[in-house]
Amino acid sequence: MGKTGRKNKNDKYHSYKGEVGKVADNLLKRDFHADKPFEKLTTDVTEFKIGDEKVYLSPVLDMFNREIISYSISTSPNLQQVRDMLNGLFEKLPSHARPLFHSDQGWQCQHTEYQRLLAEHNITQSMSRKGNCMDNGIMENFFGRLKVEMYYGEKFESPRGFIEKLEEYIHYYNNERISLKLKGMSPVQYRAHSQAI
Repeated sequence: MGKTGRKNKNDKYHSYKGEVGKVADNLLKRDFHADKPFEKLTTDVTEFKIGDEKVYLSPVLDMFNREIISYSISTSPNLQQVRDMLNGLFEKLPSHARPLFHSDQGWQCQHTEYQRLLAEHNITQSMSRKGNCMDNGIMENFFGRLKVEMYYGEKFESPRGFIEKLEEYIHYYNNERISLKLKGMSPVQYRAHSQAI
């Protein structure tokens, strides 16, 4: 009869928009083990739908203890969100640290300003291979855990209310949520314990 069905639009957030700048090599190569804090860091952006609006989280995770050491939350996945996330990292970065910083190939991570800021702070950039989310599996694992524990099945009145809950969860995750991988300690406790040894 010449009729076709309507295809649902996939409006899930994807930061990859093709190569818009320099793509760094995948130096991490799925080796998520780190021997000390600020040795290997990773970042990504994830999206939350709150009613008809969206909220984006951009965290920095330390692979040593899986602590979220910096993050920014925005209602738009723009360059300012990434600046805020990086500034939070730079405030905590020890002067002697020379971390490997891993991400996907999102346009933000290919941006000249982003790459310049990393270089200025003695940070080596690494990127996942295109379309290979498991290259950053440690961050995907964090996002999955976060969404299961505080997002899926919950109702939020507004983006503002959701953001408050998200910030509360990150504080809980860092300071109170114990992990068997961290010898039954929270990320912050594990870092403090390791530095006391």
